[in-house]
Amino acid sequence: QVHLVESGGGLVQAGGSLRLSCAPSGSRFSINAMGWYRQAPGKARELVARITSEDITNYADSVKGRFAISRDNAKNTVYLQMNSLKPEDTAVYYCNLRASDYTDYWGKGTLVTVSS
Repeated sequence: QVHLVESGGGLVQAGGSLRLSCAPSGSRFSINAMGWYRQAPGKARELVARITSEDITNYADSVKGRFAISRDNAKNTVYLQMNSLKPEDTAVYYCNLRASDYTDYWGKGTLVTVSS
């Protein structure tokens, strides 16, 4: 059983910054990629940023230049540094882990609210 522990969400003013972190616990496994998705009210869940085991990253166009994803291999932890936040970044952010067998695991989500 894999659990993803997320932290770092909260309320911030537009233009501010937050850092999300996500660490898996439970069974040991090989990771293919980890990333962050978000879901705003009334909208579908969308990819925000993703980093593979080869450190290949990809970002949603809406966050390029503002968000940065990184990982600490020793801790199996992934971080999402979010700068220049906008009200439209308001959403529940979900951590995703894709294991080497392509099984997807999800965190419970952390709320990010950006006030104007």
